[in-house]
Amino acid sequence: MTDPQHVLSQRVQAALGAALGDDFADADPVIRPSQFADFQCNAPLALAKRVGRKPREVATEIVNCLDIGDMCREVEVSGPGFINLTLRDDWIAAQARQLLDDPRLGVPEQERQNIPIDYSAPNVAKEMHVGHLRTTVVGDTLARTLEFLGHNVIRQNHIGDWGTPFGMLIEHLLDVGEDSAEAELLKSDPNAFYQAARAKFDAAEEAAQAGGPGPVSDFAARSRARVVALQRGDPATLRLWRELVDFSKVYFNKVYAKLGVTLTDADLAGESSYNDMLGAVCDELEAKGIAQVSDGALCVFLDEFTGREGRPVPLIIRKSDGGYGYGTTDLATLKYRVEELKADRIIYVVGAPQNLHLRMVYASAREAGWLPDHVVPTHVQIGNVLGEDGKILRTRSGRSLRLMALLDEAIERAAAVVAETRPDLDAATRDEIAQDVGIGAVKYADLSVAHDSEYVFDFDRMLALNGNTGPYQQYAVARIRSIFRKGGISPEDATGDINIGHSTERTLALTLLGFGPTVAQVGDELEPHRLCSYLFDLAQAFTSFYEHCPVLRAEEEQVRDSRLALTAATLRTLVQGLELLGVRAPQQM
Repeated sequence: MTDPQHVLSQRVQAALGAALGDDFADADPVIRPSQFADFQCNAPLALAKRVGRKPREVATEIVNCLDIGDMCREVEVSGPGFINLTLRDDWIAAQARQLLDDPRLGVPEQERQNIPIDYSAPNVAKEMHVGHLRTTVVGDTLARTLEFLGHNVIRQNHIGDWGTPFGMLIEHLLDVGEDSAEAELLKSDPNAFYQAARAKFDAAEEAAQAGGPGPVSDFAARSRARVVALQRGDPATLRLWRELVDFSKVYFNKVYAKLGVTLTDADLAGESSYNDMLGAVCDELEAKGIAQVSDGALCVFLDEFTGREGRPVPLIIRKSDGGYGYGTTDLATLKYRVEELKADRIIYVVGAPQNLHLRMVYASAREAGWLPDHVVPTHVQIGNVLGEDGKILRTRSGRSLRLMALLDEAIERAAAVVAETRPDLDAATRDEIAQDVGIGAVKYADLSVAHDSEYVFDFDRMLALNGNTGPYQQYAVARIRSIFRKGGISPEDATGDINIGHSTERTLALTLLGFGPTVAQVGDELEPHRLCSYLFDLAQAFTSFYEHCPVLRAEEEQVRDSRLALTAATLRTLVQGLELLGVRAPQQM
């Protein structure tokens, strides 16, 4: 299948050289979709000053050199010097027909790269909250898309599984007993376990400050001693730490299974993975003169990062007490991904507030020679999920909203809608549809807005069957499948030639040709919302086509076969597009 915009660009670029000379053979032809024609060339306006002629004259000369009759039915110069290009119906139809024989649906296979992608990143012994939703679903869509484009994607779930809190958690686990009901909370309600340990630690701190002896105040001292034992590799402490991590894996996997993302235990790459590298990272940076001691802490100061009054902002890599922080771990992580994973491109799907920190890590790694110029790190900045009050979405008590509770509510709301609209279905089928629609609605709502934008979480809007929503896309797929069921035809058997006779057939066929370029753009620019916009346009184009062009009731067999082929191509494209988004398409709704 051919991308019309790409082919037109090649043809017009050849005409530029022929019309204006070899110096212009590599000029940008500036081909864009247009409301006045299928595409518009703006090159004459950009080049007129260089050649010292009027734009319309330049446009006319370019048109005279265009070899495009097999592809365009109309080429005209308009306005101050635009070239409007209208494609031939038979060319569009032939390209659309090729989709049925192309397992990739026109999506190009790019030159293979190794791409570690860091996303999700929950904390051990803490419950995932709504803030993890976006990093998880955006990251998973990018991983799916880049794999479909032919890249070797290395999922990196950089969980928080190391550091000071684990002394507190291990001591609390010992206090309550590894086989106790409280310990079981780590699998079902990790926040409850964490909060109990935190409350005990805080009470111990207060008691110690008040000079009160006893087991309560002793808990804080035991916790700190346990951190030291953990960092030194004490076998008994490491066994308990692994138990905490294993409990959390069970919980993480429940969330990932419900959310329908592709992360597995094999993708876990927590902070602990890099613990043995941290000392060497600090030593090398200090030996190279990149890091220096300031107020007892080892820091990297770079000229491009300054704060108030031009003071340099430090990246602390070793604290004054000898401990390591996020900066150290992130530098070790980046070094590992370049040297061991052989990364060509590294993607961090992380909250927008981490942008300065990540830029300082990148710059420090470049300075140290750990990040070569050919390796490109990219921060896919994630905006906040807001409540109706415009503030970060929380519970009524002000706590972070549990992700599992949010997903359960989405399914419950979808189930109520399905029960009302499809009482004819059995309970098991309704439950399956509710699962797909509820989860799909939440994921699609997140993915359909730019990843660095904030958006208001609104169940009513998410679950609507109209507008740019997950249920609207799912319903479009279900309706197409019902056409084939009614006709007693398998979509795979709809392989007739495509002929365009109505404007809506033309619009649908031309929209289908945009799938490949859109997926490539998502992979290049890391913007999943572009795929959502495309799928919405495609679903709308099909709706208009279906309203104006009878498929099963077409008067002529040739027309019927053509429309079935268009319908089959649309079905495959919608299903593949939703799969890249991680959204399931139910058989019926």
